[in-house]
Amino acid sequence: MFFKKQTSCSCGGACNENAGSEKISVEISSIKVLGSGCKNCHTLKANVDEALKELGINIQTEYVTDMQKILSYNILSTPALVINEKVVSTGRVLSVKDVMDILK
Repeated sequence: MFFKKQTSCSCGGACNENAGSEKISVEISSIKVLGSGCKNCHTLKANVDEALKELGINIQTEYVTDMQKILSYNILSTPALVINEKVVSTGRVLSVKDVMDILK
């Protein structure tokens, strides 16, 4: 993951002028949908792909069905969404809007 602090003052955040207004942006290097191949898993992948398209993010979504790989993420239910190797959702089909909110 790449973190970049963004501040709106010239001091680099040493003053209290903009306290609480710092944002951290993260570069997305990988997105994975973990699932067994069921309808819900395919729907989550489609929603992720649509959210990426709407946000103008050009990255390929990997669809992982290998049970050994899925178990390595220590999840209890699928579908699951993994961004930059961090599990961000398990056991539910996120809507396009939900995915967009996570990615913003």
